[in-house]
Parts: sequence; C-alpha cells; structure tokens
Amino acid sequence: MYWLSKRTRNDLFLVYCFADRGLPTEELRAAVAERSARIADLRVRLRELPGDIDYPFWTRSEFAAEQIVEHELRERNWSCLLEALGELLGTGVDAAVHPWRLHLFRAIADAPGQTGEPALVVVLQMSHALADGRRASAIARALFGGAGNHSGEPESRTGASGPGGGPAGDSATDAAGTESWGDRTPVADRSVPGLSVPEECAVGWTAVARERTAVHSVSASGSSVRVRVGSTVVRVRTLADAMWGSALPARVLVASAVGLLRVPARLAATAVRGYQAFRAQQRLAASTEAGELPPPGPGFPPTALNHASAEGISRHEARMLVFPAGELRVPGRTVTVVVLTAVSLALARYLADRGEPVERLGAQVPMALAEDTGPRNNYRSLGVDLFVDEPDPSLRADKIAAALADRRARARHPLLSAQDRVTATIPAPMLRRDVDRYPLDIVPGSIAGHTVVSSVDRGPADLSFGGGPVRFTAGFPALGSVMHLTHGVHGLGDTVTISLHADPKVLPDLDAYAAHLRAALLEAHRALVGSAPA
Repeated sequence: MYWLSKRTRNDLFLVYCFADRGLPTEELRAAVAERSARIADLRVRLRELPGDIDYPFWTRSEFAAEQIVEHELRERNWSCLLEALGELLGTGVDAAVHPWRLHLFRAIADAPGQTGEPALVVVLQMSHALADGRRASAIARALFGGAGNHSGEPESRTGASGPGGGPAGDSATDAAGTESWGDRTPVADRSVPGLSVPEECAVGWTAVARERTAVHSVSASGSSVRVRVGSTVVRVRTLADAMWGSALPARVLVASAVGLLRVPARLAATAVRGYQAFRAQQRLAASTEAGELPPPGPGFPPTALNHASAEGISRHEARMLVFPAGELRVPGRTVTVVVLTAVSLALARYLADRGEPVERLGAQVPMALAEDTGPRNNYRSLGVDLFVDEPDPSLRADKIAAALADRRARARHPLLSAQDRVTATIPAPMLRRDVDRYPLDIVPGSIAGHTVVSSVDRGPADLSFGGGPVRFTAGFPALGSVMHLTHGVHGLGDTVTISLHADPKVLPDLDAYAAHLRAALLEAHRALVGSAPA
C-alpha cells in the first residue's frame, strides 16, 4: 500500500460531522495531541530501508502541530465544504513522515442533520499502509471516543506495510467489529533465546526477534555493527558504506543487513509456497467442480464509467447522502444489500440517460477477513453481479444477497490464503519492482465490477470533539484507472451516509447520479419492506 501510494492516491478519508461548540482551534489541536499520544497507531511512521533491501518498518513518531490543518472556506456552507473535500481527496500523506493528518472545517452553516447550530466537520486522512477501513474506524473511535484509548509500543515489521495486503479501498461488508491491535511488540521485550542485541541496535530490532530468524548475534564495535547468521558474519557499517556510500543509523544498518541475509531464505520459501499455492488452486478447482464451493465471481465488460485517460484522474468530486438508519433498514436484509440494490437501479438509469444502456452491471464489495490474522489491510474485494436484468427489486435484492453470500463463502475458504502466503515471502526488491511496473493505466477487457460499494458500520454515535456530539460519518473509497465512481456506506448510531466519489471527466454530472441514487434508495426500501415477511 505504501509503495502503491507513490503511483496513485489511495489514502483513506474518514469524515465526522460534529456540532461546533466554538472551542478555539488551538484547544482542539491540544486535545488531539493529548489523545493521539495514547493511541499506538497514531504514534508511528514508516522507516524505509536503503534500496528496499527489505520491507519498511514502523518506528516511533511524535505528534507534530502541522498534522492539524484548519481550512478557511470561501463561504462556510455545505457546498463549499464539498468543493474543498474534493480537493482533499486528490492529496496523499507520506507515511514515512506522518501517516495521518486531521483537517478541520469550522462553523458550517447548513450541514445535513444539524438543527440550527453550526457544524464542525473533521476529516481524518490516513495512509492506507497504516490501516484498512475497519482498522481506521477503530482508530477514529479511539481518537474521538470516551474510553476507547489504546497504548502500546508500535515497533513492528510484521502486519504493517509488508506484503499480503488487499487492494485500495475501505473494508468490510461486515460490521466494524472490535479493534485489532495485535502487531506491536514492546521494545523492552528483547529476551529471545540465543540473541544478544546491543542497546544502540535495539530500536526497530523487535521484528527480527518476533520472527525468530536465524540471527545468532548482533554486536557493536567502534563504528561498525556485526550481524552473525549461522557461520556468516556481516560487518554492517562496511556493507552499508559499500552499497549506499554513507553512514546510516544503527537500526537501519541492522535491518538492512538482516534483510540482505534473508533474501535466499525468502526466495526458497517463495518457491515452496508457490508450489503449495499451485496445489491449493487444483484442490480449489476440484471442490468448485464438485459443487462443494461456489464458483468465482463473473467478469464484466467495462462501461463508459471505466474508461481510462492518458492524463489519469482529472479531478475529484464528493457528495454525501445522509439518511436516518430506519429509512434504509429492512427486516431480513443487510444495509449493504439494500444499497447494492439501489445502486443497481440508479446506475442503470443514469447510463440509460446518457444513451449508454447496459445489460450487465457489477460492483466490487470489500469484505473484512477474520481479525486474528494480523495484517493492517485484511480484506478481500468481491465481484458481485447486480442483476440489472431482473425487473422486480425484491427478487433482484434476493439474487444480490445470494451472490454476495457465495462470494463471501469462497473468499473465506482457507485454500484462497495460499497465494497470500506466497506473497508474504517474496523478497522486498522483487515485490517493489512488481508494484512499480504494474500497468495501472490499462483497463482490462473483463473487470470485477463497474463501481465500488464499501460498507463499514462505525458503531454507536457516542463520539464527540471539542465538546460537540457527533451527527454522522462518511468515507470515500479511492478512484483508479478502472473505478471512476465509488460508494461509501457508513453507519453511525441512527444514521447511514452514502458517500459518492467521482472523476468529473468520466462522470460529469454527479448531482444527477446522486438524485437517481437518492430516489432509488427510497424505492428499494419501499419495495423490500413491502415484500418482507410479517
């Protein structure tokens, strides 16, 4: 995710609308500084290794005042806020400097859901290397909640920015769930059998200890550091000078040397796990053929919404549709299925209005995986048919729900994790090369979906900031060369917000689509409530 961010914008943007009680910005900044100091995920930045000889690792980082930005709008109204938000969606934070930033918009006069009082709109911008949608929501809850504080030492190289994460976007058709903070090992815990670490090398060394590598000893002598693996001894300072021509901090030197020594083992593990993945694919195909497992999701031909341009994304536009949760909840249906049904109606009508009717439409739906597996980006993206050829909204919703259940069942099968285990052992220089060379600007002939619908339940509305209670929340999955329209579905307490993120060059009339979607949501809700069992 970190390497990908150097080629395309893939940050997460979490919007929270609070009542603005007029607390001075400096007091808000001080409150964020105090609270973030107790949240481990907000006290880190990435440390890169020279030549990407191994994966970047998380290291301690203190809060900086510039991480809180107050924006002055031309006019303090909702329209100007959306314009400014669109500009923000085209930016990215550098996780090697600070992986998060908080944007403040004060005294917004006409925000949805406000009853005469001005709104304080807060945008938590976060590197996708730091978190997926579910984890980001947990971080925000710790920042704006009452008792949800988390501490712990964040030094780690595993489950952070290493290989094996999913594609850009929010995570989860499931509820946000509980927080997952399991990839931190205290620096003070250096007691690993057979491993002696000098104090100047201890910071950032815990990952090596945790992975129980074959490193036997690390020792410092004068200006050099020596690492011994078996009978091999590498003098790190000399090695670094030869490779990179300059002296580097001891922890970077040690990590680089260990990374270099691990390359042969990683290559061997990649070959072994690659064969295991091949066998897993064979067993997966056999299970599918026997009817024991749903087949993979269908591919779809691109539509006018999926055309790439040589200039890339022209601009970013954002809209938010805020609903009382009761207007989208249907007995026996998930909010995700209700929204997917409405998107199928609205998208087909919008394309027909443009003279580009389609026979098939699909959506990519990120699905959260089990939380005990560790990675910061821990989800799979499911391609779900929207069944636009089914005229009855209730039957269409049934088919969408069944397709979503099939895609989930297949995505959770243990055999699908075999390829993840291969990726987890690829040497960093090889994966970095693949990320740099991947053709992001090419739209394939068959795609997994025409839009993204990412759904995260962010829990009860018990958050506050600056003394003002929260009103609603929103989020904006990233755009790319294929996806020029994405949807966020975010619940908080008794509200559900549908967020739209689009490239106006491909979708020049976002307000027209938003009107179609609002009408389709109400239509789908009426139809599904009418067909729900008594």
